[in-house]
Amino acid sequence: MRRTESNRFFAILVASAMTLGAVQATQAVVSFDQNITPDVLFGSGVANGGWTVDQNNGVEVGLRAKVRFPTPLNVYNSNGDGTYNHAAGNSAGRPLWSFEWSVNTDYDGSTGLVLNDLTYELRLDTNPTTAETYSTFDPIIVPTADHGIGTNATANGAGDNDNPRTDLQYAALIAANNVAQNSWRMDFFFPAPLGKFFDPNVDGTYDFELAAYDALGDLVAETRISVIIGAGGHVVPEPMTAGLGMMGLAALGLATRRRSHA
Repeated sequence: MRRTESNRFFAILVASAMTLGAVQATQAVVSFDQNITPDVLFGSGVANGGWTVDQNNGVEVGLRAKVRFPTPLNVYNSNGDGTYNHAAGNSAGRPLWSFEWSVNTDYDGSTGLVLNDLTYELRLDTNPTTAETYSTFDPIIVPTADHGIGTNATANGAGDNDNPRTDLQYAALIAANNVAQNSWRMDFFFPAPLGKFFDPNVDGTYDFELAAYDALGDLVAETRISVIIGAGGHVVPEPMTAGLGMMGLAALGLATRRRSHA
């Protein structure tokens, strides 16, 4: 699988308006420890299974966490309820775990929708305590992203994930396909000096949410997981934490706003 880790996430972040704030999210009815449709597309040797999935209105969204370093493993440490346990620590500065997401806009062949027919929100909890402070962006409607992309007929590891892509190439892919997936690490989004937000060596609890909306802005499908690192997060955060993060995002030239989810 061809990947570059140095600049590709800056393209995603700069292209997306991120939202910081304490968010109370709508709870979806999800299934645990599931396979996604059709399979995992973004890399050979990556197994299906362990996903927390919502299948609604012909649309499927899924999230999971897994062991990533020092050796990639198909080990998810799922508790069967949308929570996952992973160890704190790092390997060559990289967290030992990653989170993975999947969107399928026509998982059962009933909608005929392709990826750019909907809009999406991926919410990343930047707060290691039991409180929630989310950064929110659309992981699909961005230029040149290196997602694994395909259809319900695409085989395991066979998604189109060429990188780099031009804007036109990426636009053509999301206009012709109904499946997009990727595997990401928190330090992609919050590297030093934004490490105040995420330290792989600190115990914590991180929540992730993925939602799809139709052209009218109505919620179509939504899933959520919690990743418990080490002993989990318990301490109330200091007031300056969110401020440091907002200054860091401003330095990247990103628009920030606060939004509450009913």
